[in-house]
Amino acid sequence: MIDNGYMEKVSMAVVNGILQAIALNLFWRPGHIYASGITGLGQIIVTLAEKASGIELPMGVVLYCLNIPLFILAWKMLSRKFTIFTMISVFMTAFFVQIIPITVLSTDPIICAIFGGGICGLGVGLALRSGLSSGGLDIVSMTIRKLTGRNVGSLNIIFNACIILTSGYLFGWPYSFYSAFSIFVNGKVVDMVFTKQKKMQVMIITTQPQAVVDELQSRMRRGITILNDAEGAFSHNEQKVLLTVLTRDQIPMLQHAMQEADPQAFVSISENVTIMGNFYETID
Repeated sequence: MIDNGYMEKVSMAVVNGILQAIALNLFWRPGHIYASGITGLGQIIVTLAEKASGIELPMGVVLYCLNIPLFILAWKMLSRKFTIFTMISVFMTAFFVQIIPITVLSTDPIICAIFGGGICGLGVGLALRSGLSSGGLDIVSMTIRKLTGRNVGSLNIIFNACIILTSGYLFGWPYSFYSAFSIFVNGKVVDMVFTKQKKMQVMIITTQPQAVVDELQSRMRRGITILNDAEGAFSHNEQKVLLTVLTRDQIPMLQHAMQEADPQAFVSISENVTIMGNFYETID
C-alpha cells in the first residue's frame, strides 16, 4: 500500500512543476526575465547557445542535466529519500517546461516579472511545505548547513547577482533590474507560503510539566528547558515554566499536545525569533 505522505509529495511535485513551467514559459522567457538559481543558469545557457549556433537547446533537458551533480551530492551528504523526491520534483518541472509551449501573454517586463516571480514562488513554497526541494542551490545550501550548522545566504546572493548581471549584458541593463525585481517577488511569495523556516519561541506555564514534555516530545523533536520554582502572583500555586522554540508549521501540533497534556496551561508564543546556535531541522 502506498503511503499517503508519499502520494502528497508526488502530487505536490506535479503542482510545483506546472507552476514553475507556467512562470518560465508564459512570463519569464517571453519577457526576457531571468529566474534565480539553476533555472536562471539554464536560461543563460540556452540563450548563449542560441546566439552562438542558432540552435535552441531544450530548456527542460538543460535544467535536469544541471541538477544531476547536485543529486549526487544530496545522495551522499543528505538523505536518499530526500534525493529521490527532489529528482521527481525536478523531473516534473523539466517535463512541464517541455510540454507547455512558450506563450506571450504580455510584453510588459514588469508584468512578466511580477507574475513570473509570484507563480514560481507559489510552486516552490507549496513544494517546501510538503518536504520537497526544487533542487538547484537548495541542495548546496542544505549540505553546507548540515556540515557547518551555518546558513549560507551569501551563496545564493552571489549566484543570483551573477545571473542578474548576465541578463543585463544579454538583453540590456533595464532587464537586469526586472530580473532582480522578479527574484525579490519570488522570495517574498515563498516566505508567505512556506512557514517552516519561521521560528517561534513558546513559553508554557503549567502545573503538569512532565505530561507536557512527554506529549510534546512524542509529537516533535524539540529541546525543552524547564524553569523550576515559578509562583502565580494571584494564587501563589507552585508552577513550572517550559521554554522551547518551534517552527510555525508545528504550532498545530503544539495546540493538540497542550489539549492532551494540560488544557489549563498558559501558553505564550513569540513570533519570528532569531536563533543562534544549533536548531534541529528535518530533511525528509
